[in-house]
Amino acid sequence: MTTEVTELTGSNTEGKHLGLALLVISAAQLMIVLDATVVNVAIPTIHHALHFSLTNLEWLITAYSLTFGGLLLFGGRTGDLYGKRKMFMVGVGLFAVASLAGGLAQNDVWLIITRGLQGIGGAIAAPTALSLIATNFPEGTERNRAMGVYAAMSGGGGALGLLLGGILTSYVSWRWIFFINVPIAALILFLAPRALNESETTSGHLDVPGAVTVTGGMLALVYGLSNASSHSWTSTSTIGFLAAAVVLLIAFGFIERRSREPLMPLSIFKNRNRAGTYGMMLCIGIALFSMFYFLTQFLQNVQGWSAVKTGVGFLPMTLGIIVAAILTSRFIGRVGIRIPLIAGPAAAVLGMLWISRLTPTSHYLMVVGPLVLIALGMGFAFVPLTLTAVSRVTPDEAGLASALLNTMQQVGGALGLAVLATIAIDATKSKLASLHSTTSMAQKIATTHGYTTAFLVSAGIVFIALLISIIVIRVPSDLTPEELAASPALH
Repeated sequence: MTTEVTELTGSNTEGKHLGLALLVISAAQLMIVLDATVVNVAIPTIHHALHFSLTNLEWLITAYSLTFGGLLLFGGRTGDLYGKRKMFMVGVGLFAVASLAGGLAQNDVWLIITRGLQGIGGAIAAPTALSLIATNFPEGTERNRAMGVYAAMSGGGGALGLLLGGILTSYVSWRWIFFINVPIAALILFLAPRALNESETTSGHLDVPGAVTVTGGMLALVYGLSNASSHSWTSTSTIGFLAAAVVLLIAFGFIERRSREPLMPLSIFKNRNRAGTYGMMLCIGIALFSMFYFLTQFLQNVQGWSAVKTGVGFLPMTLGIIVAAILTSRFIGRVGIRIPLIAGPAAAVLGMLWISRLTPTSHYLMVVGPLVLIALGMGFAFVPLTLTAVSRVTPDEAGLASALLNTMQQVGGALGLAVLATIAIDATKSKLASLHSTTSMAQKIATTHGYTTAFLVSAGIVFIALLISIIVIRVPSDLTPEELAASPALH
């Protein structure tokens, strides 16, 4: 990570063709971010096409977010050791092959495996893409412009993914949400050696045991939690996977303590403020991923929306996050980070409580109101969370501190979805049994009850984030102009 941070702050290397280099990097980032949301609106269609069970359905999201989040630090390290352009191309290539395989999937296991492979490709390509901005764009206006475009791709990718996923699913085929990545990746791979300079490499080694144990441990944990809904908490398979998760995660802790170049130095958590921000982002990731998943199911399965209508319906959410983040970055220098760091989670809690009151006959206004409130809350929180995580860190920790926020969001989303899907399925079964009916309306009532129960639990989890902000985080009321300017959240 040290090399990456040095380059981000001090490199003056100029790329071969700056406009073309920016096109390649931003296209790759858009493709990776887009794929985190493009599947959401296609889930009901894929569910019926490949006969997914309700338990396995969540793995369409979880397999990607777990491998992507779990290997993000590992992927960045490969760029330091073997060359950022080379590993960028490896990541994009793996992403393309996995996308092609996903589009050709004939059953649920096949598609879940390809989603995991997409996550691995994204975990290599995403951090190296960011680093390539520093190795190809000189400091000053050119680099700031490139970082601005990169940030726009990161922010706008979510909205475009929902919309594009809806259009492709409704008018072409759900398979094209995967196939479309192939020509884009091919173009990126063709242009990359012509547009991008290679970076210098560093000596060292990859913490492969750390990467394997933490990712394997998280996969076992999520599978054990998901298995409880289809079997039981006391079943042999559930206990076995949960036990394996504990063993692997403990092993990861020992490996990181003893490794000369650990994937995730545990000392990074000793700082109270950074540990607090990671806890908050974990909670926010749980709520955000789960809200997208369950609300998509509600709009299509209960209210009968098409995939494209669902994609359009989510646009206020993503646009709200972008607008709130931009506004926060502009006024945070005057009001400090304390106000948005508390107001953001508080607004998200209210939004989650509001959306937990949905019924099968709720009008869209009952959906868009809480969506906007949640979006504003999340947008207000993202900038101060990043500022707090990287505030006054040493140069060799800056890259790690920032990257861990993304990791926590992805891993939190995967874990939260596993737990909340189990809760939602159990709540649905219980409600259906209490209705003593199997009519279509009874099914919708029970299903909606499952989703709203998940929203209610999500509200409690975001409330924990609010408590962490109030009790744990102790930051100055404002940051210096230099610290604000140096923050990656504001570029």
